[in-house]
Amino acid sequence: MTRVVLSIGSNLGDRLARLQSVVDGLGDKVIAVSPVYETDPWGLVDQAPFLNAVLIADDPAFDGQAWLRRAQEFEEAAGRVRGERWGPRSLDVDLIACYGDTEIISVENHLTLPHPLAHLRAFVMIPWLAIDPDARLTIVGGPQPVARLLAELEPADRDSVQLIDQGLELESKN
Repeated sequence: MTRVVLSIGSNLGDRLARLQSVVDGLGDKVIAVSPVYETDPWGLVDQAPFLNAVLIADDPAFDGQAWLRRAQEFEEAAGRVRGERWGPRSLDVDLIACYGDTEIISVENHLTLPHPLAHLRAFVMIPWLAIDPDARLTIVGGPQPVARLLAELEPADRDSVQLIDQGLELESKN
């Protein structure tokens, strides 16, 4: 039923391997994967920098709740401990947006879609635009181009997201 935009991040342990575990775990459901960016922490800033990327995946059998369960399974497998809000994490997998025939809007069962803070996070928007330059995100007032939302952020926020040489690899689809 749905296509999903996932933001993945890690600032503990082998950060790149933790991001790759999500790509590998989704396998042929992954349609696109962004480059990897190193980013300053958001929220609680006294911690190590994050590696972040964005994936677009599709599974006709999944709804928003199924994507949420899958995201939490990846976090659990990586040893994620939910402690301090915006604190260090082995793996963070956030649902940014889900689409069926249209963008899914949800505020129920621990799932808010679209992600209520995505438009404030350059570390989400920059990788997303790298794989979908026409991306749109619904915020108050309706769907907005992600490129415009990113341009409205402070330059320091945008500049804190730095492309790194290492990337994630999609398994070959023969």
